[in-house]
Amino acid sequence: MARRARRGQSGSAADDGAQPGKFANLRILWRFVARYKGHVTGAILVLLVTAAATLAIPSALRLIIDRGFLGQGGDIGRWFSYLLVIVLVLALASGIRTYFVWWLGERVVADVRAGVQRNLLRLEPAFFEENRPSEIASRLTADTTIINHVIGNTITSALRNSLIALGGIIYLFALAPALTATLLIGIPVILAPIVLLGRRVRSVARRGQDRVAEMGSMVDETLSAMRTVQSYNQEGREAERFGVAVETAFGTARQRIITRAIMTTLVIGLVFGAIAIVMWRGALDVQAGRMSEGSIAAFLISGALVASSLGSLTEVYGALLQGAGAAGRLNELLTQQPRISAPAQPRALPEPAVGALVFEGVSFRYPARLEATALEDFSLSVKPGETVALVGPSGAGKSTLFQLAQRFYDPQAGIVCLDGVDLREADPAALRARTALVPQETMIFAASARDNLRYGDWEAGDDRLWAAAEAANAADFLRGLPDGLDTFVGEGGARLSGGQRQRIALARALLRDAPLLLLDEATSALDAESERLVQQSLERLFETRTTLVIAHRLATVRAADRIIVLNEGRIVEEGTHDSLSGRGGLYARLARMQFEGLAA
Repeated sequence: MARRARRGQSGSAADDGAQPGKFANLRILWRFVARYKGHVTGAILVLLVTAAATLAIPSALRLIIDRGFLGQGGDIGRWFSYLLVIVLVLALASGIRTYFVWWLGERVVADVRAGVQRNLLRLEPAFFEENRPSEIASRLTADTTIINHVIGNTITSALRNSLIALGGIIYLFALAPALTATLLIGIPVILAPIVLLGRRVRSVARRGQDRVAEMGSMVDETLSAMRTVQSYNQEGREAERFGVAVETAFGTARQRIITRAIMTTLVIGLVFGAIAIVMWRGALDVQAGRMSEGSIAAFLISGALVASSLGSLTEVYGALLQGAGAAGRLNELLTQQPRISAPAQPRALPEPAVGALVFEGVSFRYPARLEATALEDFSLSVKPGETVALVGPSGAGKSTLFQLAQRFYDPQAGIVCLDGVDLREADPAALRARTALVPQETMIFAASARDNLRYGDWEAGDDRLWAAAEAANAADFLRGLPDGLDTFVGEGGARLSGGQRQRIALARALLRDAPLLLLDEATSALDAESERLVQQSLERLFETRTTLVIAHRLATVRAADRIIVLNEGRIVEEGTHDSLSGRGGLYARLARMQFEGLAA
C-alpha cells in the first residue's frame, strides 16, 4: 500500500493505466455518478443533440450553395435561416451539456473527497506512518482534479466524437462513396504520427509533472523550515538546490516542446495536404458533373469533422488511462479497512466510569519498526483516582503506553483493560470518550481559540470554556487576544507562543472532563511561574480522576502517588520520589542529571 501511495504522487496516473484491464478502474466512478441519474440522462440527451446539430451544419452549407447561390430562383435567406437555427440549437445544447457534465464532474469529485476523508478518519495511526500524509493529500487534490476532467470533459468528449465520427462517415458515403473510401484510407496515415508522437508527449509530460511536484515538495519543505534554514545560513544552498530542480524541470519541458513542435509540423502538413488532395479530386468530379459544388463543400467540412473527431479520440485514450490510474489510487483510500475497529458486537463499558487502567503481560512492537521492542511483558495496574508518573530515558516505552491505552494499536501479546473491559472488545470511540490527552507535541488547529478549546467538548458553552482556561492558566492571555476567544490563532497556532499553545491543549483536555487523563510532558513549554500555577490546578484535578503523567520535571513527579521507572520496555523501579531517590538506581541518576543541569 505504501509503495502504491508513493507511486501515485505527482499525477503519474497513466503509468498505472498502461497495464491491461486498467480501464476497469473507471467503473469505480460509476458508483458515484449513478447517484445522479437525472443529470446523467440530461447530459446524454443534450450530447445527442449537439452531435446531431454538428453533423447538420455541412448539410446546411450544401443547401445554401446548391439551392441558394446556384439554384434557379432559390430564396437564399431561407437556407441561411436553416443554418442559423442549427447554430442556435448547437449553442444552446452545448451550453446545457457543459452545465450537466461539469456539474457531474464537480459533484462526483466532492463526493469522492468526502468519502476518502471519512474513511481516512477511521484509520489507525500506523496507516499514516506507512503512507505519507502529504502523498495522501496529493491524491485528494491532483487525482481528484484528474477525475473531474475525465467526467466533465474526457468521457463526454469521447462519446460526442464517436457519434460525430460514425455519423459523419455515414453521411460522407451518402455524398460520395468513392471519395469517402479515399478519405478513409488517408485517415490512418494522418493519425499514425498523432498517436505515436502523442504517446511521447504524454510520457514527457508525466515526467514534467513529477519534476514540478518535486519542486513543490522542496518549496514546502524549505518554507516550513525557514527558521532553521536562516539560523544555519543555508539560504544559498537551498537556492542552489532549488535552481537545479528548476533547470531539471525546464529540461523536461524542453523535450516536450520539441516533440510537440515536430508533431504540429507533421500534422499540419498531412492534414492540409490531404484536404488539398480531396479538394483536387472533388473539383474534378464537379467539372465532370458527378458532384455538385455544395456537395464538395459539405464533403470537405464533414471530412474535417470526422478527422478531428478521430484525432481527438487518440487524446481521449491517454486521458482515460490517466483517469483510470487516478480512480484506482483513490479507490485504495476509499476501501482501505482499519486494523483497529470495533468488534461486531462491542462490549459496553461499565457505568459510572472510574478510569481503572490495567496492562497485563503486554508485549508490543510498532508495525513500522518490528525489529525494535517497545514493550516487553509489561504489567501495570492503575487504580481509579490514582496518579502515576512514568519516568525513563527516551525510547523506554512511556508514550507507547498512552498509544495502547487509547487503542491506537493492539499489543502483539497481553491485554489492556479500561474499567475491567479488554479494549479489543470495546468500541474504540467509547473508550476514547473516557480519556483526555495532552500530547508532548501540541496540536493547534488553524481556527479560532474558541474552536481549539471546544475540541475537548464541542457543545461546551463559554462558562465551561473559561473555567477550563482558568484551570490551565490560559484565561489571562486569551482575554488579551484581539478578538478574545474568536481570535484566529494561525496555522499550527503560529500567532501564539509555545507556552500559550500548550496551555490551550491542556485546557482542551480539562474541558473533556474524562475519568482518565494522559499528560505527556504537559508543562514542558511553560515558564517557571506558569508551570507553578498550572501544577496547582493539576494537583486539584489529580484528586478526581485517574492520571498517567509522562514527566521529567520533579514538580510533576513529586505530586504522583507512584512513580514507574521504565527502561527498554520494562519496569525497572517503582515507588515514591523519596524512596527512589535513596536507592541510587536509574531514577536517582535521572534526578541527579536534572539537578546538575539546573545548577549549570
